Amino acid sequence: MSKGPNHHPPTATVDPGEPGILRLQGRWTLRYANELGDALRAAPEGASQVDAGGCERLDTLGVLQLLRFAERRGLDFQGFHFRDDQQPLVAAIEDVHDERPKRKRDTGFKAALGRLGFAVVDNYREVMALIAFLGEVLIKLLRLFKQPSRFRLTATVHHMEQVGLDAAPLVALLSFMVGAVIAFLGAMVLRDFGATIFVVELVNAAFLREFGVLLTAILLAGRTASAFTAQIGMMVNREEVDAIRVLGLDPIDLLVIPRVLALLVMLPLLTFIAMVAGLLGGMAVGALNLDIPVVAYVARMHEMMQMSHFVVGMVKAPIFALIIALIGCLEGLQVQGTAQSLGERTTSSVVQSISMVIIIDAFAALWFMQMDY
Repeated sequence: MSKGPNHHPPTATVDPGEPGILRLQGRWTLRYANELGDALRAAPEGASQVDAGGCERLDTLGVLQLLRFAERRGLDFQGFHFRDDQQPLVAAIEDVHDERPKRKRDTGFKAALGRLGFAVVDNYREVMALIAFLGEVLIKLLRLFKQPSRFRLTATVHHMEQVGLDAAPLVALLSFMVGAVIAFLGAMVLRDFGATIFVVELVNAAFLREFGVLLTAILLAGRTASAFTAQIGMMVNREEVDAIRVLGLDPIDLLVIPRVLALLVMLPLLTFIAMVAGLLGGMAVGALNLDIPVVAYVARMHEMMQMSHFVVGMVKAPIFALIIALIGCLEGLQVQGTAQSLGERTTSSVVQSISMVIIIDAFAALWFMQMDY
């Protein structure tokens, strides 16, 4: 760096008459970055106060260097004296300055208990938000009877195709395979008692009452809830939801209600397909592996099948559909406008949907058992 008439490097000196005051002179700017470090390292140890009133110029680097110098020497930065025209810069840099090292994760019992508490509070807020969202959607669904022009038929049919028709082959295949597995497991136990024929009742009750609706709901929770969150979340990121509001339209009418209605219609239909596929899977195992003729299997199934099992399974389907659709749409609307937020909300929608489906199914099973139905 060439020296000139305006070359005023930074200095930090102590006046012999006042050994406790470190006086700063020159230009404390980025241009003199090396000299800044040298001057502060060479500063006497005994100084307890710093007078920066002699600094001709001061920029962000100079303030940061002085902040670090104060931390190294254990000095109170609030006691540093700066010129009045430099105070706003110093205050701004001091507010955002944070040199604290990243805290290590505390693995103790107290910290684990704290994390558990925060998780409980967060889950409570999510449940409250879901209940509030349910109320809003129900009110706007009822509003459709007064204002049918708000109903979006094209969007609803489009989502019915995506949710129902596109998912039907996967639901049928997986249900068929699970029905076969249940028949195999039942046969392993019942064969020892010479009661292989009771595999028919096992498959019937399992699929009509529980597995048909539960498998369908879990598949749609992973497939459809994530799709709803990703679609609406991308619209939030691209500010399309804001544009909808600016146009005087309601995002609930345009984005949420068509998806909710589509899932309410298609999940019971997919549940019925899953039930039939599961029964066919059990029948295939009975005919091919358990030496139960198809005619005998169908006759036994017709004789022992109870309508109550079918009703219990179908009653749960609309409830699961409503939960999955609401969670998927709500998480999409809560996206914060970043790719990370979109990924987090998509994951959250799948986890919440599957968890809620299993929890509700468990409580429903207990309730129907207590009601002896």
